[in-house]
Amino acid sequence: MDILLLTLPVLLASGLAPLLTARWFRCCKALHTTLLSAGCLGGLYSLFTFWQHPATATFSCSWLHTFTLSFALDSLGAVFLLPVFLLVPVISLYGYHYLDQATHFRRTALSHFFFSLLTIAMILVTLADNMVTFALAWELMSLSSFALVMHDWEKEQTQSAGYLYLLFTQTGALCIFAAFGLVFQATGSLAFAQMSSIPPGIKLAVFCLTLAGFGSKAGLFPLHVWLPHAHPAAPSHVSALMSGVMIKMGIYGLVRFYFLLDSPTPIFARTILVLGMISGLLGVVYALGKHDLKRLLAYHSIENIGIILIGCGLGMLGLASGNRIMAAFGFAGGILHVLNHALFKSLLFLGAGSILQATGLRHLDQLGGLMRTMPVTGRTFLTGAVAISGLPPLNGFISEFLIYYAAFQGLVLGGTDFLFSMAAIISLALIGGLAAGCFTKVVGIVLLGEPRHTHGREQGDAALSMRAAMVFLALVCVLIGLWPEPFVRFAFAGLASLKPFTAIPGEVSGTIAHHLAVAGRLFLGLLIVLMGCRWLLYRNKPVSQSGTWGCGFTQATSRIQYTGTSYARSLVEFHRPLVRVRTTYPGLGKIFPGSVAYVSKVEDVAELGLHCLLIRPLLKGVEKLRWIQHGHIQLYIGYIVLTIAVLLLVV
Repeated sequence: MDILLLTLPVLLASGLAPLLTARWFRCCKALHTTLLSAGCLGGLYSLFTFWQHPATATFSCSWLHTFTLSFALDSLGAVFLLPVFLLVPVISLYGYHYLDQATHFRRTALSHFFFSLLTIAMILVTLADNMVTFALAWELMSLSSFALVMHDWEKEQTQSAGYLYLLFTQTGALCIFAAFGLVFQATGSLAFAQMSSIPPGIKLAVFCLTLAGFGSKAGLFPLHVWLPHAHPAAPSHVSALMSGVMIKMGIYGLVRFYFLLDSPTPIFARTILVLGMISGLLGVVYALGKHDLKRLLAYHSIENIGIILIGCGLGMLGLASGNRIMAAFGFAGGILHVLNHALFKSLLFLGAGSILQATGLRHLDQLGGLMRTMPVTGRTFLTGAVAISGLPPLNGFISEFLIYYAAFQGLVLGGTDFLFSMAAIISLALIGGLAAGCFTKVVGIVLLGEPRHTHGREQGDAALSMRAAMVFLALVCVLIGLWPEPFVRFAFAGLASLKPFTAIPGEVSGTIAHHLAVAGRLFLGLLIVLMGCRWLLYRNKPVSQSGTWGCGFTQATSRIQYTGTSYARSLVEFHRPLVRVRTTYPGLGKIFPGSVAYVSKVEDVAELGLHCLLIRPLLKGVEKLRWIQHGHIQLYIGYIVLTIAVLLLVV
């Protein structure tokens, strides 16, 4: 614990140093990356020493002579800290060259400062051991991430995305603080340990409030509206940090407070499970209909948050029904997917950033053929695409298999629990299939085929530091897929400090992890053997190659290739009851028609509902009060005097 706390000043220095050296751009970047990496390496070392002797470590100090700032490190906090310490230096290394084209050096220095501040805030959130400490850390995380989203604040799109994110994150914070108020009113204490003693009715209210607050941060449907706007607006390495690491703090809050409430009732489990299934399915369906690469990846974050919550919901259902194996595998699968998603989603966002930097484009239908000009970016992006689809032998398959195992364990339950477990299996299968379909679209259109862009500023592959970061993440995805045993044990060890899991079925988890490793290696070996057989068969035989039939065109052109809309149209149309598709097509009314455009846009029903039910009535109400804003200073002073008088009379 002492080493972990000592890393915080180093991380703070990594944010302050760029502010002091902003005019020396290279020095600014080098100091930020070096100090941030040093602090995170110290954090990894502290986690390593913690796992040698996994006993809860605590630290507290007084603040303002009134409150106590209390910190604690247990096994659950440690597993959520690992993605922070592992990914932050990698993303920072990528950002070393990503912002090279920035013309505002002071703005870049501010971005480095808030990047370090967000890292510190996420560490403090996982260490917080009372309500005051948690509230301060949560607000610091919200405000620093808002500042990062607003990096290009002169753009109107960035402003609207930033303010939308601020609205959702502050509304979520109000829900969390309201839950804290209920707990304090019932117990008279700010300590987390007292939460289990509150009455059942208040527990239900606290659960609903924390679900709304943490669900908003995690991007849980229908509280996800900010996420597809904030990620395209933020710099790509910031999107990687927010999607890969920060939104997992919402998952941490849900899991932590569920166990603090100590109320394993079926209603909590079923609520989380249903919301997870809805988020997973709608997230991937909306991703299928999107053509902006970063917006598409943002919807896949919603999908994977749904997968994590399916695992946690199955774990809660196992606790409520007394099935400890189901509970352990559900939570362990969800926790491992937190790490896996952090790895492959960060990899995909970094790949999208490299493509954006090289071409200046994000729209799928303006890209193409980048595997030839950006081979490292293309191959690492392909690795991330296979991983996020949950296919062997990569890491996404391992965590999803554990969740599947928990769901199949739930089939032995009776009544409605059997139906919920079956629904979870069907949902996971649909999510996996649709995700694979979506990323065949992305890879096929962006990386393969003929280039569609004619005005992009393509400059070849990404810089060395950017490629190194992507290669590292891709290798870790492969490593977990082929050697999952230590990572599966790590996920189960994360449950050790929680009261229901004092005796975790280690033999069962170890056996399954070993079988998964063998299956992954056999799958990889089979691929290698098949490729070798093909090479042997064609080694001494003449093989002729010719171009694909061009439908009458004399040479290959992007006009005869699939677009993102045409590729995913049938899948999106199939889910039309769940999504709203708006099309614009004037039709062909002449024998020799001119140029005709077909435009298809998949609209988010949650965003439409927010606009119709809240924003539009609010704007109409405010419009009726516009007469108050007339520009006369004297009347404004009168408003102030009148308000003060009313407050004095009331108070």
